[in-house]
Amino acid sequence: MNLSTTYIGLELANPLMPGASPMADDLGTARQLEDAGASAIVMRSLFEEQIEGEQYASVQHIEMYADSFSEATSFFPGTGQFALNPDSYLDQIRQLKDALAIPVIASLNGLSPTGWLRYAKLIEQAGANALELNVYHVATDTRATSVSIERRILDVVQQVRETVKLPLAVKLSPFFTSLPHLATQLRVAGTDGLILFNRFYQPDIDLELLNVSPQLHLSDSTELLLRLRWLAILSGRCSASLAASGGVHTAQDAIKAIMAGAHAVQIVSALLRHGPAYLKVLIADLKHWMEDNAYESVRQMRGSLSLANCPDPAAFERGNYMRVLHSWHGGSPSDGPTQHPAPESGS
Repeated sequence: MNLSTTYIGLELANPLMPGASPMADDLGTARQLEDAGASAIVMRSLFEEQIEGEQYASVQHIEMYADSFSEATSFFPGTGQFALNPDSYLDQIRQLKDALAIPVIASLNGLSPTGWLRYAKLIEQAGANALELNVYHVATDTRATSVSIERRILDVVQQVRETVKLPLAVKLSPFFTSLPHLATQLRVAGTDGLILFNRFYQPDIDLELLNVSPQLHLSDSTELLLRLRWLAILSGRCSASLAASGGVHTAQDAIKAIMAGAHAVQIVSALLRHGPAYLKVLIADLKHWMEDNAYESVRQMRGSLSLANCPDPAAFERGNYMRVLHSWHGGSPSDGPTQHPAPESGS
């Protein structure tokens, strides 16, 4: 049984790793994750605003809003307990490298091509094995075109690629007009891998305080579906390594991601909910499933149900949209065979 995989040039013992989160802030937790079988560990993002000192209002405001997705600090008690300023971030890389045998992947979050990018070189000098670029961005300017937004991302990736020799992965959102085109352009710009996807902070409206309030929720397995679609579409069409991030809570979730085309699977919410030892359970369940289904290696599984390889490619394309809408039956099972028109998407 061979669980090994290659991701952004790193040879990993298995595809499962803790994604970007405060878990890497604590050496004890990081060691527990390694002992449980983590193939690598991803540090939480160091933000452009932290480096440049351009705070939105305060450090707490940054943590509450900009960091409120898969890397949310509020999942842990005390907003400052795991906080790392730029200098301590570099120190933490060195300490993790001294404490762990698995690769340590750092993360930078920003989008403007300014001096903060020099930290990519400092991260490399600190000993990180790879670097994630987390290009979290919410477009609110009506003058910003999709072309200009994508160009900024490509420019940042190209500048980082010219600065460091580290393996480089880009963590994207799903909200692009043509994700396959952007993925291809990012590969040309120098990225070694793509991570699908960021979990965006979704604000709610507090009707009592008449204010916008942040809502922090751990993911669940339903969030995996969006990742599966795009992993399957990109697998075999983009030469970059692919990683799933968001919605992986069981071994079955990880298996689906690998079959869709993932080289690596990042897990955060499930580990926050169940603890580092849960990773050992996931790896054992992965092995058992592979044995029961006569798979000898993860490489054999990878991409077997991608758009290029699955028996029904229409399931990932427009054909499935029409099929699902026309197959919907309203009412409860006891209502009999009466068919009703399917609700259009968004209803």
